[in-house]
Amino acid sequence: MLCGVSRSASGCKILLGKDFWEDGYFSGEKFLVLGSPASQASQKSQPRRFWFNCILCIIFIKSMSSPIIAFGQQPNGFFPKRYLYAKIETARRLQKEIGGRIVFFYHDSDADYKETITTFIDPETKKEVRLNFLVDNKIEKKYSPLYIKKIAAGWQEDMIRKLPRYVDKRLVEMFASVKATTVADFCLSLYEKMGLLDGIEVVRSSDRDIRMNAIVQTEYYADVSYEGEIVRAELHEGALRLHEGGGNYFTIPMPQTIEKWQKNPGREERFAWMQSVLHATHYVSGVGEGGYLKKDEFPDVTFVERDAIDQQDLAYIPTTI
Repeated sequence: MLCGVSRSASGCKILLGKDFWEDGYFSGEKFLVLGSPASQASQKSQPRRFWFNCILCIIFIKSMSSPIIAFGQQPNGFFPKRYLYAKIETARRLQKEIGGRIVFFYHDSDADYKETITTFIDPETKKEVRLNFLVDNKIEKKYSPLYIKKIAAGWQEDMIRKLPRYVDKRLVEMFASVKATTVADFCLSLYEKMGLLDGIEVVRSSDRDIRMNAIVQTEYYADVSYEGEIVRAELHEGALRLHEGGGNYFTIPMPQTIEKWQKNPGREERFAWMQSVLHATHYVSGVGEGGYLKKDEFPDVTFVERDAIDQQDLAYIPTTI
């Protein structure tokens, strides 16, 4: 009986019989073959390779049966908000209880520049101070996805001068060491430097392979060209539109074709789209997500609300690193 594991960007699955190549070796790209009648001679002549393949296949099968603990969030401020830290810690606590691996689904396809507002408490006035990225132009600021928004020249240097009022020297040095030109890349790099994502797999919604392997969408946002910039436009009643604010929208030219790799979902469809790629067994949800997550449509997923945390909208500032 021929059996093994198929690997792809969307996950792994066991394949049997005719679905398998009968080469008797690990191809390095698609299939791991345990064995087949057609390849017995080859396996006998190469027992070391055969048993190596068996061990690899067992590892893959074991990993497939292990829990996958996922959580999602947009780029969340150059220092992350405390509620994102709470999601991370909830996922780590769950992992200690049940094992498995943790996946952070990084929603960097979002275009809302307000997502990256970083809020501190002024040590003297005790009032909130809100800081954010500066980007190159108005269109990019309002409409470009966060993975495309380019950071304006001089912004990082200006922040380095301001940050000592709110964080200690170690964090200023980490901030200064980030080498990134886009908003999403900058945030992710600093989270990693802070050690927040150690041992956590990061999957980005902007990743072309992820988009190509996700489910097909009939309603979506698309990353398209508009006035020399790439913007995230909503498909609405057969036309593409951008949100001016309030209840106001305006349409933009529709390209001849919109490829699958340009498409990404809105808030209410995002979980199903993400889940079609991640196949999570557990999902750590935020307080706000409870209002639109259609949990009853995913009976195989255990939803866990993130742990409570005070001052949830302030920047998370670790006391020790």
